[in-house]
Amino acid sequence: MNSLRVGCVKYLNARPLIRGWAGNVEFDNPSALCRRLANGQLDVALVSSFEFLRNPIYRIVDDVSISSDGPVYSVVVAHRDTVSDISEIELDPASTTAVNLLRCLLGELGLTPRLTSSTPESAGSSPARLVIGDQAIRLRQTHAGEFRFWDLGEQWKELTGLPFVFALWLIRPEVPDATSIAQCLRGLRDENLADIEVVVSEAAADAADTKQEITQQFLDRYYNEHLRFGFGTLEKEGLQTFADLCSKHGVLPKRARKFSVV
Repeated sequence: MNSLRVGCVKYLNARPLIRGWAGNVEFDNPSALCRRLANGQLDVALVSSFEFLRNPIYRIVDDVSISSDGPVYSVVVAHRDTVSDISEIELDPASTTAVNLLRCLLGELGLTPRLTSSTPESAGSSPARLVIGDQAIRLRQTHAGEFRFWDLGEQWKELTGLPFVFALWLIRPEVPDATSIAQCLRGLRDENLADIEVVVSEAAADAADTKQEITQQFLDRYYNEHLRFGFGTLEKEGLQTFADLCSKHGVLPKRARKFSVV
């Protein structure tokens, strides 16, 4: 396992799935990891679920995901106007899943704001913006009085009644012994969830070291209430529904997709 080229999203939500991995891990934002996995620069990566829908060549590690079954807290549109009055949303280019989930939700609600790409020069200039991961947590912790937050996990649950799958462990098709890799990753998840109080304490200590205003109390709620780490029947149904809506709204071509799980 030590020779595997493993990539992982660099957000707090991934800690219960990667803490304790014995080999080297390359951390990056979801979009960068998707490119590197697609290019064969990584063997295994915890990446945006949309990467599998876009290019379903990968094997999915069964029973493991980063999902929500209601408000996810860390994938939101920060806005000041009411959602129906928003004319433009600035997109976070780091996550293809969140961007395309937003497109599907807006399409289903009949809303047509202009979606623009964020650049360093334009960041924060739009009346509303999509933010994900630790950046979204920091924004909500430090600027709660300035914005309202449209939680994409909550909106998905209201729309479909299903969980939403944000990230999956994907294994490239040529990597040998995928079953053993998957078993190791499931075991690691199980160990961390059984020891979630230690995961919370370590994450809170790291946040304090970098002077982030993220408390142990918040992280306990985040890991135990907002996030889910399984990939069972309902999560698979949610992912298939996401694929169907992506096709409906022109984000993906219509085609049959089989979830190849190991």
